[in-house]
Amino acid sequence: MDIIINVHKKILQCLVDDVVVQEYPVSTARNGVGEQWGSECTPRGKHIIRAKIGAQAKENSVFVGRRLTGEIFSDNLRINHPDRDWILTRILWLSGLEVGKNRLGKVDTMRRYIYIHGCPDSDEMGVDSSHGCIKMRNSDLVKLFDKVSIGTYVTIKEK
Repeated sequence: MDIIINVHKKILQCLVDDVVVQEYPVSTARNGVGEQWGSECTPRGKHIIRAKIGAQAKENSVFVGRRLTGEIFSDNLRINHPDRDWILTRILWLSGLEVGKNRLGKVDTMRRYIYIHGCPDSDEMGVDSSHGCIKMRNSDLVKLFDKVSIGTYVTIKEK
């Protein structure tokens, strides 16, 4: 299986032998596309899934620094922590494959902590809203997480 993320259309497609077998709505960076460190943009190009985190976590489990906090997301938690970047349920940590474009130096996707991750169900899909990551519905992410493996290719394209 390979994954293609179309930033313009805000969709994530799963392909088997170049045939789309599943499609999910996503949200990408509010700052658009880009690879530069600190830009909070979604990086383009060829990547792999470097790590899968949270395999047994409950849906809506909260992660900070890739570690479970023990919290389950709720509206009250959001009110009490309005500035948190909500990373929920599962994390698929991406690593760039193109040296100078999305790997190494000031453009390294993995060092920028770019993930495919869950978000609050109240967050709208199909909009620019993340800090660079690809956000998915929690239930969709659980399905995707179970289908992919470390080393799965992920291509992020602008259009």
